[in-house]
Amino acid sequence: MSPIPVGPRPLSHPERAVLECVLSADFVGAPALRSQLERTEVVARWAPESVSVDLRVREPVQRAAMTSELVPVDAHVHDPSGEYIGELLVWTDEGATSAALEYAWITDEMPTSLPTVDHLRIAPR
Repeated sequence: MSPIPVGPRPLSHPERAVLECVLSADFVGAPALRSQLERTEVVARWAPESVSVDLRVREPVQRAAMTSELVPVDAHVHDPSGEYIGELLVWTDEGATSAALEYAWITDEMPTSLPTVDHLRIAPR
């Protein structure tokens, strides 16, 4: 299935909050990626009901010292009882947070919203 183009539109409050949380981890390139958040926008959804989105950073961009890759952070999602239910993945494109925010879940039902930051457990890889 191809992504569904949108907007582009600014990050929603939940999108911004989880990106800030993931990028708060200490890893090479994190400060540059954090500095891009004000210029990051959503350009597509992965599916009609998906909370996973494609991102791009408006120019000018201070690129992080990394190639197109997954941000090296474990961002595990836990339900209110503490059970692991998935993870958030942030994909970069040539040092910009301009690839994607992905919610990979292991539950039977696709999530209908992003987790709140109090349900995330963040650790650098």
